[in-house]
Amino acid sequence: MSLRIYGLLIALGVLAAVIYMSRESKRLSLPADLAVDVALWAVPPAVVFARLYYVAFTWDYYRAHPLAILRFWEGGLAIYGGVLGGALGVFLLSRRRKLSFALLADLVAPGLLLAQAIGRWGNFFNREAYGLAVTNPAWQFFPVAVFADGQWHLATFLYESLWNLAGFFFLLRMRGHCARKGKGTLFLWYLIWYGLGRMVIEGLRTDSLMLGNLRVSQGLSALLVAGAGSYLLVRFAAPLTVRMLLPLGLVMLLAAAAGQTWALIPGFILMALFVFGLAMVFIKPRKEDG
Repeated sequence: MSLRIYGLLIALGVLAAVIYMSRESKRLSLPADLAVDVALWAVPPAVVFARLYYVAFTWDYYRAHPLAILRFWEGGLAIYGGVLGGALGVFLLSRRRKLSFALLADLVAPGLLLAQAIGRWGNFFNREAYGLAVTNPAWQFFPVAVFADGQWHLATFLYESLWNLAGFFFLLRMRGHCARKGKGTLFLWYLIWYGLGRMVIEGLRTDSLMLGNLRVSQGLSALLVAGAGSYLLVRFAAPLTVRMLLPLGLVMLLAAAAGQTWALIPGFILMALFVFGLAMVFIKPRKEDG
């Protein structure tokens, strides 16, 4: 039963993204069938890459159980692998329809966060993607914690779902400003928003994909936030105070990932201030805009 609900929630996430993209395509006077085409071209490679990404970092198990690789409906789909596969599909569609890849990436970004917010609930029904054990009875209740494997754990799937939902509304607020700044900037904001939340939440999980002692999603999130953030800071001449927040916040969060738990809250605050400061750069009207 839980496996069917898992698949249903993924499908509902895709449907929600298509509905959003359809309305956005109409607003932007893009082809009416573009949203469906994006889904048809992006979802299959996204599922394949999400599975391959997960299998690659859990190869010790799948080497002994090769047929289990095909049973993706049982769980084991890595979001970042899905983003890579979906990006490949969108790129191929952009070439076929002779549209800007950056334009399509901006079209996809808010809907992608919405789909992720919905899809994360599949982890609840599969009893996976939960966090550290909660031993204090005062905090053993949902939505703070979830009961799985005979004990209470931090409900990290829920934290990420709520973060993604907030990000969806944040990108809606930013899309007009990003349109004036240039194609592709809204997708860069997606990378910053999702990457920041994933860096923090991943550190609370117990089932992270690992590369040696490194949590893969934390490391990749740090790279994406640093890359997208640095580009926007330089490209749009953010003040020095805002520029300094990015490296300081990343250093703190990476220190937290390395075991310095005291650095988690200061790091998140610094990164939140960075996001706010950079957003102000985008929202502030240019002189030529009057």
